[in-house]
Amino acid sequence: MHGEESLLQDIGLSIIFATVLSHIARVLKQPLILGYIIGGAMLGKEMGFELVTNEASIELISEIGLILLLFIIGLEINLSELAKMGKAMFTLGILQFTLSVAFVYSVFPFFGLSIGSEKFDLLYIAVALSLSSTLIVVKLLQDKVEINTLSGKLTVGVLVFQDIWAILFMGVQPNLNNPEVLKILTSVGIIVLLIAFSFSVSRYVLAKLYKACASSPELILLTSIMWCFLVCGIAGEAGLSKEMGALVAGMSIAAFPYGADVISKLIGIRDFFVTLFFVALGLKVPLPSLEVIGLSAAIITLMLFVRMITIAPVIIKLNKGVRNGFLTALNLAQISEFSLVILALGAGFEHITPKLQAVILTSTIIASVLSTYIIMFNHNIAASFERILARVGISDQTEDSRKEDKAGHGGHGGHGDGIVRDIIVLGYFRIARAFVEYLEDLSPSLIKRIIIADYNPAFKEELTNKGFQWAYADLAHPDSLSHIGLHDASMVICTISDSFLKGTNNNRLLSTLSKLAPNAKIILTSDEPGEAKKLVADGAQKVIIPGVITGEFLYEYISRGMRNNE
Repeated sequence: MHGEESLLQDIGLSIIFATVLSHIARVLKQPLILGYIIGGAMLGKEMGFELVTNEASIELISEIGLILLLFIIGLEINLSELAKMGKAMFTLGILQFTLSVAFVYSVFPFFGLSIGSEKFDLLYIAVALSLSSTLIVVKLLQDKVEINTLSGKLTVGVLVFQDIWAILFMGVQPNLNNPEVLKILTSVGIIVLLIAFSFSVSRYVLAKLYKACASSPELILLTSIMWCFLVCGIAGEAGLSKEMGALVAGMSIAAFPYGADVISKLIGIRDFFVTLFFVALGLKVPLPSLEVIGLSAAIITLMLFVRMITIAPVIIKLNKGVRNGFLTALNLAQISEFSLVILALGAGFEHITPKLQAVILTSTIIASVLSTYIIMFNHNIAASFERILARVGISDQTEDSRKEDKAGHGGHGGHGDGIVRDIIVLGYFRIARAFVEYLEDLSPSLIKRIIIADYNPAFKEELTNKGFQWAYADLAHPDSLSHIGLHDASMVICTISDSFLKGTNNNRLLSTLSKLAPNAKIILTSDEPGEAKKLVADGAQKVIIPGVITGEFLYEYISRGMRNNE
């Protein structure tokens, strides 16, 4: 009974400390995970108040949290969505991990650091530094409304591939002590059988169960958790890790239409067990010495360098843009919670030393804090790298555009083809894309007058195939706007509000455009009516307010429907 009371008390203290420290992290604009880990550290005997000292409780909390965490991660790996990403995404997902592991494995010994000398240390370091944090990245990109940009989609695609690589590594982890080809192939075969079994049962049995209990959220929740622990048990009996079973169980649900419904029901319990897992990690954090902090700094520096050389060049080579290459690399500049999972399992198999686990955990915490600021200022940092590469001739501006810039733009918006292009749309984002589709359907003749200027060359082929002219322009840098024919434009339109503009805002843009396009009518976009009035007062011909337009449409639609029913 005393043990049960101790376990309940330990869980209660874990939640209290995690909650308090998470509120502090939120106020300081840090990842909530950081609050969980520090809360755990404050409870432990190494750095804290020694309020939780029962090792059995810590391990039990960690085990339950780890299994549920991996189940949720599995639920979020949608293989059908992955298949839609195309060859470019597959190339990036494969090269990022393999090149990163190979580079770290080859280079790390030359650093002369006091870790990495044991049998499997180097392999675990290489894998850990090749994975980024899904929880941190997705949260920060959603906060910045960048999850649906091209760089955001590339970032999320890489994260999905990293999760799959981690799953494959976890499958062979138990056999690393005896790395015989036959045993590894047997493990892979068992994984394949487990996946086939799980997906078959999920499709033909679970689908019917979920349909039968659709009106009972608690039964859906219980059925999902039952399935998770059932597959965990099967995986354990088959010689795989229970955590591997949890991942497969989640993936088997995510593959089918009811997966989204299950995820919505599991959000609460997910957050609870994710909290417990990271608190349990914090409980194990040793008091960091100067040596550990120094080693962590070296590892973080190496991780940042590896992200840049394994992601940006691949994206640039795939013609997705220099800026997008650096943005994606910067977005992924942290160490994954999955790395901590793999290290925790490795410690259980006695593959790695406690010192290595402590160094990677410390590195993860520090990198999480740094990553917050890196993603916050990712566009400014990426622009700096972009300017450096532009000096050696590597730029998002195509060779054709550079030749056109040197030749100048003759006539009134003339572009060498005798066609007058005097309407310039700055940025190819949501409203601009809808505008393009509208023109295709209703006014194809107007297309010939329009230039669409954007920093992303990935859109060039799409737009030119539709009859538009694409031109390179970075709205944050006025010098890139001076070569797209603004002086002769009759109308300049920016359909991007300040919420989505990076490195500038509509006020600064209006000032620049007034000088570069003195005869043009300037149309801008704002989310706030007050800001729109100020832009008009400062010289804008018209300001689009998406919320107001939507409200007007709804009013007209409802009013028209009511009049028709009278």
